[in-house]
Amino acid sequence: MNDLLVLCYHAVSHTWPAALSVTPEALDRQLGQLTRRGYRGARFTDVVLGRAGRGRIVAVTFDDSYRSVLEQAKPILDRHGFPGTLYVPTDWAGDPRPMTWAGIDHWVGTEHEPELHSLTWDELRGLAADGWEIGSHTCSHPHLPQLDDATLVHELEHSKAVIERELGQPCTSLAYPYGAMDERVRRAAEAAGYVAAGTIPRILYPPRPLMWPRTPIFHVDSPQRFRLKASRTVRRLRTRPRVASLAIRLGWP
Repeated sequence: MNDLLVLCYHAVSHTWPAALSVTPEALDRQLGQLTRRGYRGARFTDVVLGRAGRGRIVAVTFDDSYRSVLEQAKPILDRHGFPGTLYVPTDWAGDPRPMTWAGIDHWVGTEHEPELHSLTWDELRGLAADGWEIGSHTCSHPHLPQLDDATLVHELEHSKAVIERELGQPCTSLAYPYGAMDERVRRAAEAAGYVAAGTIPRILYPPRPLMWPRTPIFHVDSPQRFRLKASRTVRRLRTRPRVASLAIRLGWP
């Protein structure tokens, strides 16, 4: 059986109660479930381009480049033998200020503000040297479909160029901020030179290289809920509009 599962995480923290943060214990438990079910880890682009082989394959991706990915998540992935894929909003890499955009800006000025700091370029180079894939999450983390053409091109092309300059290797994959994209954005990503891009759709659709659905994992996901989200059967059912509509009403993904 061939099963390609792509998970989308953000931050990993013992104390941050944000929806996009999971605890280290939860991440360890979730990856342990997959290991016991026979999944092997692969980088996102390798999955999309068919280079990861056959069988049960999981790509563990992280959006936003939070420091906790290095400090909390990487040791867990190492223990399970999984490589990671990290998507960087390049305007913030190495900036000592906390990252801030719609959806996380309300944590600025709170006790959890330190969670909003980005990894540095040296740390990102270290992850790449350890076999992680480093991709673009644009420059500033905007809603791409809302941008004019020139700004859209800048967000896609400049972030790619910065990563390639800083890491000294090609940047070929992208994660759309907020999972927001449309056909115009897809065409712009292709023109910018990306070969793989991840989305976070409410209704699952057949994967395409620049519209590859990822399964987001959140703070509220219990072991049972994670098991359902990761289930190949459930993912196939969620390609059906009626099932997907029910899932949305139940608060998925």
